[in-house]
This record gives sequence, C-alpha cells and structure tokens, in this order.
Amino acid sequence: MSHFQYDTLLLFLGIGLFLLVATIIGQLLKYRLTSPNSVIDNLNTRINAWWVMVAIIGLAFWFGQLAVIFLFFVISALALREFLILTPINHSDYFALIFAFAVALPMQYILVALTWYGLFSIFIPVYAFLFLAIFATITGSTANFLARIADVQWGLMITVYSISCVPALLVLDIENYQGRNLLLIAYLVLIVQLSDVLQYVFGKLFGKHKISPNVSPSKTIEGFIGGVLSASFIGACMCWITPFTFIQSGLISLMITLLGFMGGLVMSAIKRDRGVKDWGKLIGGHGGILDRFDSICFAAPIFFHIVRYFWVV
Repeated sequence: MSHFQYDTLLLFLGIGLFLLVATIIGQLLKYRLTSPNSVIDNLNTRINAWWVMVAIIGLAFWFGQLAVIFLFFVISALALREFLILTPINHSDYFALIFAFAVALPMQYILVALTWYGLFSIFIPVYAFLFLAIFATITGSTANFLARIADVQWGLMITVYSISCVPALLVLDIENYQGRNLLLIAYLVLIVQLSDVLQYVFGKLFGKHKISPNVSPSKTIEGFIGGVLSASFIGACMCWITPFTFIQSGLISLMITLLGFMGGLVMSAIKRDRGVKDWGKLIGGHGGILDRFDSICFAAPIFFHIVRYFWVV
C-alpha cells in the first residue's frame, strides 16, 4: 500500500468513525426525547445525508482523478441548474443558456482534465463572459439586458468556475507531494464543511447574538467564532495529509473557513432576494447542491491559487 493510499484510508476511516459516533448520539437523543424535536430530527437527517455524500466522494477517490473531475462536473451542472431556476430569465436568453450548459460548463472541465491551467483559469471570467453577452443580443431583446446577462454570468462564475477549482487542485505539481493531490481536495472540502457543521452546533448551544438576521437568521456570533476556531484547529491537526506545516495548515484553514462563512452569507442573500429558503431539495436535510457547496464556492478559488502561488514547483 502506497503512502497516499494509506493516508486516504486513514482519513476516510476517521470520517466514518466520526459519522458513526454522530449517528449513535443523534439516535440516542431522539429516543430519549418524549416529543418530536425539530433540531434533533434535522441533525439526524443531515448525518444520514452525509453518509451518502461521503460514500459518493469515497467511490470517486477509489476510481481516480478522472472520476473526481467527472463528479465535480456533475455537481457544477446541478448547481448551475439550481441557480438559473431561481433567476428571472426568459425566452430571449435561450442562446445564452445553451452556451452556458452545452459549451462553457463542459469546456471548463475538459480544460481541467487536460491540466491546461493557462486557459481554464481565464476561460469563464474572460471568454465565456464576453460570448454570453454576444449570444444574449442575438434575440434583439434589450429589456433588462444587463441584469439578465449578469445573472447567467454570475451563475457560471459561482457554480462552474469556482467549483471547478476543487478538482483543479489535481493539476498542481507540488514538490514532494506528487500523486497525493486528491488529499488536498479532501482537506478543503472537509475543513469547510466541518466549519459549517460546527458553526451550527455552537450556534444552537451558545448562540445569542445574530450576525446578520436579515440575511441568515440562524448564524450567530458565538456560532461563527466557535465554528471557525475549532475547524481551524482541526485543519492544523490535519497537516499530515497536506504539504503544509502545522502553523501553515492552521492559517490556511482559518482563511478558507472565513471565506466559506462569507460565501454562505452571500449565497443566503441571493436566496433571500429570490424569496426561497433553500436552493433545492436534492439532498435530504441539506436542501440543494448549492446549499452544501455555497461555502466551497468562495473558498475553493482562493485556496487553489494560494497553493499554486506558494507551493507549486
């Protein structure tokens, strides 16, 4: 067994043990309560959904890099669909939508698979943005033109470009880390998601002061501080699966948890603007794909470029 395989197995065993303990605790709390409790029921639903998501990610890791890239391609496609469903677009945007789904989305992931960094890093924010505006003019409709095209551009940027930065970690040539880049993906996703979960737990236990009640009523200062600091410490302790030192891993974890929190607020603001609670209902207890990846959408691009600028040979 290679060093990478051993570390991956150890990581997923740790995640499995954590979920097993969480499952047992959740079920014990449920059976000890005489009446239904929405918080406990929601927690158990989330844990069950996490078992499924971890299994899917584990299978992708088992099959290798192309499987991981394809998995995130599917995630981006579902996320883009969720985003655009809530966008007030009309028949005048037909050509722009075809370009977004049939050209920009697959091309971004093809470029990632080809490890063509020079192009996949600018394809959407430069070429796709320009061509979207061109295709939007073909119908000749100028009503709300800027707002309509900006909605599609923003959707591509968040759901395709940002999420594609997760599998793009596979193309980085890091000294003394070759062949282990999949662990960076696990590190990023795990730290961001742990921060979300821990913010939820600390908020329920100690939360009293709302951070932004109009945007996200459930987020509290106590939950934010407890979740970010504890997730950052866990991230520092996970330096063994990264090319970072303990201190570097802690600082990077702090950065991506803060970005994840801000990303969650931004995506919540968009949902409030659209008058919905969740982006979708695909994942039981979690809402839609974007409800789970809203934090990663903001953390992934910065994490990718920080690693590339400072750790790539």
